[in-house]
Amino acid sequence: MTPTRENEDIEGRSYKDYAYSPVPVSSSSAVFDTTTPAKESVETNVQRVVINHYPADMTEKGSKLVQFLAAAAANLSILATGAMLGWTSPMLPLLESTGGPLESPISSEQSSWIGSLVPLGTIGGSFIGGFLGERWGRKPTLLSCLLPYLIGWILIGTAGHVAQLYVARLILGVALGFAFTIVPMYCGEIAETSIRGALGSFLQLFITIGLLYAYAIGPFVTYTVFWIVCAILPIIFFACFIMMPESPYFLLIKGRKNEAITSLAKLRSKSELAVQKEADEIQEQIDELFKEEVKFSDLFTVKANFKALLFTCALASFQQFTGINVVLFYMQNIFIAAESSVPTEQAPIIIGAVQMLASGATPIVVDWLGRRVLLVFSGIGTTLSLCALGLYFYLKDVQHADDVVAQISWLPVVALVIFIATYSVGWGPLPWAVMGEMFSSNVKAKASGITVSICWFLAFLITKFSSNMDEAIGQYATFWMFAGFCVLSIIFTVLILPETKGKSLQQIQAELNGKPFHTSDIENGTKK
Repeated sequence: MTPTRENEDIEGRSYKDYAYSPVPVSSSSAVFDTTTPAKESVETNVQRVVINHYPADMTEKGSKLVQFLAAAAANLSILATGAMLGWTSPMLPLLESTGGPLESPISSEQSSWIGSLVPLGTIGGSFIGGFLGERWGRKPTLLSCLLPYLIGWILIGTAGHVAQLYVARLILGVALGFAFTIVPMYCGEIAETSIRGALGSFLQLFITIGLLYAYAIGPFVTYTVFWIVCAILPIIFFACFIMMPESPYFLLIKGRKNEAITSLAKLRSKSELAVQKEADEIQEQIDELFKEEVKFSDLFTVKANFKALLFTCALASFQQFTGINVVLFYMQNIFIAAESSVPTEQAPIIIGAVQMLASGATPIVVDWLGRRVLLVFSGIGTTLSLCALGLYFYLKDVQHADDVVAQISWLPVVALVIFIATYSVGWGPLPWAVMGEMFSSNVKAKASGITVSICWFLAFLITKFSSNMDEAIGQYATFWMFAGFCVLSIIFTVLILPETKGKSLQQIQAELNGKPFHTSDIENGTKK
């Protein structure tokens, strides 16, 4: 039976004020109460030390359902970004052919700017999001991305000149920067170790749902209807996520322990007393991290921080060098250029459905197989598919082997299906899942901002200048170049990247610092 608040109060203090760390008391008599964790009294010359124990019979089973719901609600902001990124696939061909609502059709150069300005806006949005995430909290900062979403979509809906589309895409990029910076932090901080990989993988699943949403609706509705149905998504996100709890890590960092315990109790579906031990352990870790004022330079001078930054920036870079954003932004144009036997309106829908299904597999298997196995599998699949796609364009554009090309007209669709499927189980979700795991709480916001900005700066360069690369070296060579980077990603994963599967956040930090960590090091609330 859960004790009431009245009999939780001991010596004038709530049970929440007790921790397993040594606490001085004024009385010389030991205090015992059947409604509180058992205590040992230790006499010293200066003070008596009270150490809390957490008996096994007080352990509650709880549930992980709320953690999944909170992660899903947060990732609705990612779903909105998926629709925003997929908007270009059906709309750019329209704007290039008829101009849509614009005064005249746009050029291929203007089209490349529309596609690439979102990643450029994300660079600023990631730093702003990281800054606000440290001060406002994860939840309020993520909710605030609704504003740039709505402004961006309204500008797209009322655009009469291509310059207005440029501004709109930049602003939407800011919203994307908020979401990609805060969502991995939030999911990493609310999750239990056993499901942290699964919740971190939600990002890729939800972005693919958003992309499929855009691919399935965009080619079959008017310009006006399309921007409206895309603008609805961030509103749905706001309505769902506003009911979810704040990150308990953030609340403890700000000294709001009672609120943190309430948040943990809700997330774990347990009583507040049952999550006291977990809150105390998190508090101890945070106290250790925040002994001194955290500086930006700590990212580079503290061994664990610097190694985590290198690993996550490398992961984000390899993700972009798969060429994923070139494929997503210009998918319909790729099928037009390939002269595939599959109708250009239907091909992106097929690809989007495959991407969503493959992304749905990662949360199921990631905490079983581990991060590295999935990344290697993903790297092999993307390498082979990009080589095949490059071969098709080589035969078509260089060899002019029309008879052969006609016989393998199915190859672009099959290659892109394999590319998207294998990308979606590894290099799509896992860089963000690992980013949510590797950084300590005191530098997570700053480090996440850097990682996200590097990722999307590379996305801007690759997206903006992919058409220039196609003209300079040929579309086939561009795909083969991306395949070469996929090979390098496999080597990096096998030889350098550490595995984080099944490890607590504290254990990951200890190993990044080069220190051994044993779960038995913390027992009965005190270090041995």
